[in-house]
Amino acid sequence: MPAQAFSFALFLFCYYAHAGTWSTYATLFFAEHGMTVAQIGVLMSMIQVLRIIGPNVWGYVADHYDRRVTVLRVAGFAALIGFSGFFIGSTFGHFMLAMVVLNLFTSGQAPICEALMLSEMRGDLTHYGRIRMWGSIGFIVAVSASAYALDHYGIVALPTIAAGLLVLTIVAAFRLHDVPRHRHQEAPLPLLTLLRRREVIAFFASTALMVAAHTSLYTFYSLYLERNGYSKTVIGAMWSLGVLAEVALFYFQAPLFRRWRPMQLMYLTLLLAVARFVMIGMAAHLLWLLIVAQLMHAATFALHHSSSVMTLQRWFSGPLQARGQALYMSLSYGIGGSLGGLFLAQWWQAAGPSSVYYVAALLCLLSLGAAMLSARWQQHDGH
Repeated sequence: MPAQAFSFALFLFCYYAHAGTWSTYATLFFAEHGMTVAQIGVLMSMIQVLRIIGPNVWGYVADHYDRRVTVLRVAGFAALIGFSGFFIGSTFGHFMLAMVVLNLFTSGQAPICEALMLSEMRGDLTHYGRIRMWGSIGFIVAVSASAYALDHYGIVALPTIAAGLLVLTIVAAFRLHDVPRHRHQEAPLPLLTLLRRREVIAFFASTALMVAAHTSLYTFYSLYLERNGYSKTVIGAMWSLGVLAEVALFYFQAPLFRRWRPMQLMYLTLLLAVARFVMIGMAAHLLWLLIVAQLMHAATFALHHSSSVMTLQRWFSGPLQARGQALYMSLSYGIGGSLGGLFLAQWWQAAGPSSVYYVAALLCLLSLGAAMLSARWQQHDGH
């Protein structure tokens, strides 16, 4: 187990506790302050849009100056200052500025933490899943606990709760210390040279398509279930089931990676994702089948994420480690998530809710094709 395993787990727990609580309930907070649906949509889109910019900025700074923990701490304080905007104003302009500053700084923290973890593990990712799962546990614990607090005190308490979780994230960052990066005998390729390689382009295209498909869940799943007559209790239970499934996979994934290569497991996750989205689209009124589909979140999110992180180490290591994780976050979740959400929102309005999940299945098939191309080109080029 890495020397800083507890500190990494604590940071991820606090980070995803804040991110999950704020992203889950912010729409209710904005609505309470008179924002229109269109304004709320713009405000919430900043979470994805700033993932395009923030991780790359802070990944570059962390790698260039080799002070990754310092960047984590400074970003935490800056995010807290930005978050104060939710206490001192209630106009769309105030909220917009606060969302931009908050997400500019928080979006780079998770990839930098993961880069630190990978440096300390020195290529042995046996314990990666059991540390990363604490982010998922933080998410579900904080979202569930916040629900009770908000029922008791009202949505007005949300900024106080979320700010408290941000403070805990800063405290957790002060438990971390920098890890000397593994020095390779060969100098790494320049970043732009790597990004021009066709197997790298195909890999990022694959992960972006997979995340775009998953916006059918992150953005529309609750509404989809509600439209099909399910109660809020059932909807909440379905989300909890998905997170519990990913936690279980993170905990037990090590034997899978000892037996199969990351790219082989990625193929499996993409095939399961196709099946999952088809099941959701065709079985809206069959709760048992929706439960099976939700359990598949273990593969389509957790196993896919771990496979992607391990595949990235093929190209982005040493002095490129933080930027590799940042690029994964910005290209997949920033660009893929933003474009996927916009596209599927239009599709929902044009063709109906169920069809969104058939389109998501098609996106996963395209993702599988891109992943296979990436693997083929790696073998062809001898990398």
